[in-house]
Amino acid sequence: MGFDPHEPEQSRRLREALKASDLGIGELWLNYFSLGGSVGEYEVEAYLQGLLSLPPTERDLLAMAGNELIDRVPRIHAPYSDDLDSDDLTAPTEENRGERDQTGLGGELSQPGKDQGTGEDEHGQEPPRT
Repeated sequence: MGFDPHEPEQSRRLREALKASDLGIGELWLNYFSLGGSVGEYEVEAYLQGLLSLPPTERDLLAMAGNELIDRVPRIHAPYSDDLDSDDLTAPTEENRGERDQTGLGGELSQPGKDQGTGEDEHGQEPPRT
């Protein structure tokens, strides 16, 4: 069929990556086609089954399309201790992930009226001294 020695391995690993990411051949083909790929969806499926040989440039475009799709799949991350509080034991979401400090080192959440290291309240007033 004209396979080069690395083609079966490349095809197998792409197929495994798609399966592990729960991505379909249709999604792969659409992204591949949008990148300039020139073979049809049936040919892509045949390639992934090891039934059809593709030129290296087309295989690499398929790999690029697959990797782009895989990078878009949300991944589960283990929470840091400051991601959790006693009332909310859920993992950080896209909405609350941006509330963490900008250093990414797990600083306190920014809250209005709370001292942010300036010694002032939300109105710029220093608290009364006792």
